[in-house]
Amino acid sequence: MAGRQARFKMSNRGVGQLLKSPMLEAEMLRRAEVIKGVAESIAPVGGPGDPHPGVYKASFYVKSTTRGGQRRNRATATVGNSAYYARWVEYGTEKVHPHHVMLRAAQAGSR
Repeated sequence: MAGRQARFKMSNRGVGQLLKSPMLEAEMLRRAEVIKGVAESIAPVGGPGDPHPGVYKASFYVKSTTRGGQRRNRATATVGNSAYYARWVEYGTEKVHPHHVMLRAAQAGSR
């Protein structure tokens, strides 16, 4: 069929359905689980003076939804850490250097 060109007409409604489909949510969840695994593997555990060794490493979680995004119209997955001091591990303090666990995990998990 030489000389014929394929044509495509995008359906905004169809794209919207795809963006919040269970298939896309499952893929977002899979990617988030990869990032969580990397984060757990590189998370600091603490030393002998640490009052809660291993809590940060054990506090990673993943959640997904089909009502994510700015307009709540797409599938998303989130990786987080429920330890109250997680932001200090990530960004550091004046006494502790930043570990950037989530940043490094997201960079490694997106490859």
